[in-house]
Amino acid sequence: MFFLETAILLSLGAFMLTYLTIPKIINVVEYRRLTDDPNGRSSHAKRTPTLGGVSFFYTLIFALFFIRDRDVFDEAIYIIPGLTILFIVGLKDDLVVISPGAKLIAQVFAVAFILVNPGFVIGSLNGFLNINEIPYYLYLVIAGFMMLTIINSYNLIDGIDGLASVVGMVIMVIYTTIFYLSEEYFFALLAITMNASLMAFLGFNLSSDKKIFMGDTGSLMVGFVISILTLKFLALKPQDYTEIPFLLENAPLIAISILIVPLFDTARVFAIRIANKRAPFSPDRNHTHHVLIDYWGLSHKQASFIIGCFNLMFVMLFIVLGSTAKNFGLAIMLVSVVILLGYIFFKYNYNFTTMKQKILLRRQVDKIKSKTKTNEAKSNGKLKDKNDHKHNVYEDDVESENERTY
Repeated sequence: MFFLETAILLSLGAFMLTYLTIPKIINVVEYRRLTDDPNGRSSHAKRTPTLGGVSFFYTLIFALFFIRDRDVFDEAIYIIPGLTILFIVGLKDDLVVISPGAKLIAQVFAVAFILVNPGFVIGSLNGFLNINEIPYYLYLVIAGFMMLTIINSYNLIDGIDGLASVVGMVIMVIYTTIFYLSEEYFFALLAITMNASLMAFLGFNLSSDKKIFMGDTGSLMVGFVISILTLKFLALKPQDYTEIPFLLENAPLIAISILIVPLFDTARVFAIRIANKRAPFSPDRNHTHHVLIDYWGLSHKQASFIIGCFNLMFVMLFIVLGSTAKNFGLAIMLVSVVILLGYIFFKYNYNFTTMKQKILLRRQVDKIKSKTKTNEAKSNGKLKDKNDHKHNVYEDDVESENERTY
């Protein structure tokens, strides 16, 4: 009962704090002209305020203060420095833009605070692919790489209205359920706080008159929280799985299924960029959500809703299968699904060059149609003027003849 009351108060407080302060952020951003200008690969057509993620920072800091007594290994004290680092780096990137290398170094420092906390140490994979005990140094390498991948993957899907929020909410709901069932209430409350902030932000992100983006300030911090929850999920002990509805050895595959949208999209985009001899972090419109919008004609809301529903159904499917299936069979199914998704998006040759050519061709066709209509209208106008001129000349001749006769 105490957890339920705390969860309700925390979610309401986080929602209201985010909801009431975002308009203030919008006013400051517009007054200081810190809006995001659209460019060739933007999905928005007008100047839009960014820095919506600023509201996430102080909301999470307040929440961590109130739930700090629920952690076992003082995790809150280790989370705050990491959040602060990513907040500063994301804020600077939104304002003046920094290099991917500088962002990566900052992420490494933020992740380091989490890895040294004993509450996140993964000492065993509990039989996943017949792997049990793992040495500490290997844990540092695997966990660090995993957290960096999650942070950047989530950052990369923040490309259209609502997508990052919807996917983040789906992930938070799943982790809230898992940590509640495993009685890890601190992390359940952390997920609830993040979910409430995303819900409040989503309304503004989809708004037409008060739109704002979370920017790197927000996406880096949300990705950081997701990576923390994922690491803690994999660090759960066997005794924590008494109420969780899937086998302990399937936890790594369940974690991948929870993060399937950002992980698949990042892997796909990086593969396309490398195949086209471009840097992995170079910007383009090759993301899955861009394909849905540019080629399938979906709106931002429709694309975000479809991707979010896919993420939720995918996780539910793997949780159901993970309750009985062995990890080897589940791994084969996961690989098969990823290959199938890759085939669907690669079948139509969705590489960078082809997509760019098709977009340019479509624009040229639209311009030609527009010019044709304009020329037709001008031609009709000229023909009408010419006829009117001939008619006037004829009338003048008739009048002159009448005058001479008279």
